[in-house]
Amino acid sequence: MHPVRRPGLLAGALLCALALTLTGCGGGSSTGTAAPAAGAKPAADRVEPLAATPVPRLPVTVKSADGKQVEVRSADRIVPLTGSLSELVFTLGLGRHVVARDITATFEQAAKLPVVTRAHDVSAESVLSLRPTLVLAETTTGPAEAVDQIRAAGIPLVVVEPAKSLADVDRRIEAVAAALGVPGAGAELKSRTDQRISAVRAAAPKGRAKPRVAFLYLRGSASVHLLGGADSGAASLIEAAGGVDAGKESGPAKDFTAITSEALAKAAPDAILVMSKGLASVGGIDGLLKVPGVAETPAGLDRRVVSIDDGVLLNYGPRTDQVLGSLVDQLYAEPKK
Repeated sequence: MHPVRRPGLLAGALLCALALTLTGCGGGSSTGTAAPAAGAKPAADRVEPLAATPVPRLPVTVKSADGKQVEVRSADRIVPLTGSLSELVFTLGLGRHVVARDITATFEQAAKLPVVTRAHDVSAESVLSLRPTLVLAETTTGPAEAVDQIRAAGIPLVVVEPAKSLADVDRRIEAVAAALGVPGAGAELKSRTDQRISAVRAAAPKGRAKPRVAFLYLRGSASVHLLGGADSGAASLIEAAGGVDAGKESGPAKDFTAITSEALAKAAPDAILVMSKGLASVGGIDGLLKVPGVAETPAGLDRRVVSIDDGVLLNYGPRTDQVLGSLVDQLYAEPKK
C-alpha cells in the first residue's frame, strides 16, 4: 500500500498550533529534511535553551541507572559522554558549563568543544584532564574500564538509561535535570517538549492506509547494511508519524539484522528511513538502490527515502518534535523521480 501524497503537510499546521522559535516545523537541516531551495541558507543545527537560565541547587544525591547513589556537589564543569546528553544539558540552560563533548554532539553551540569520546570509545585520560565536576554517561557508554577509571578518580559520574521510544523523553529530561540540580527547569522543558511533540502528532495524517517504513542502518565504507528490527529504536517515531515499522512487523526481534533480498521482500516497505551520513556513505539514493533487494521494494521503485541527521534521529529529546515533523513531511511528500 503506497502512502498518501500530502506535500508540505505540517508547514501551516504547526505554526498555528505552537509559535515555535528556532524549531520551525521540522523542515530545517538540523533534522535532515530535503535540501533547501536554490539560494536558500539551511537552518542552523542548534538547540534551543530555555528562556531563563536556571541556577543549580546543589549538592544533590541521585540514583544512577547502574544502581549507584551519586552525590553531585558542583555543575561548574560538565562532561556529557553522548550527544543526546549534551543536547539535554544545553537545552536546560547549562551549556556554558559543558567543557567537552562526544563526537555525536554536532549542534552549533557544542561544535568547538574538545572531543573526549567517539560513540562508545571514551578516553578517561582526556576526560580527567579537563577537571570535570560532573560526568554524565549512558548504560551503553564504554569501555567499562574508562568509566571505572573516572569514578576511581573521585569524579561524580551519573549514568542515564538510553532512549528507545517517545515514552523515554520525559524520563531522560528528569534524570539529567535532577543530576544538575535544576528540577524546575526539567519540569519546564518536559512541558515544552511534550507540547511540541503533541502538536506534530495532532497534525499527522489520520484515517488513511499506513505506509510501511523500514529503518536501514548504513555504513558504506564498512559494507554495513542493516535492517532495523523491533528493538532498533525507530519504531516509536515511525508509528507516531502514522506508519508501520516494516522491519519490526516482518519479524526481526533484535535491534538489527543484515539486509538480504528476502528480508526486504518480506518487509515490503513503502518508504525507507535512513540517517543522512549513512545515506551519503553509500552514494545517496542511487547508491542505496544498489544494495541487494532495495530497488525491488515499493520504496525503491518510488525512490521514497526519508533522510534525517544522525545526531538527532534517535535522541528522543528536546528536538524530537523536529525529527517527527521532518519524518511526516518527507513520508507524505511527492516522491522524487
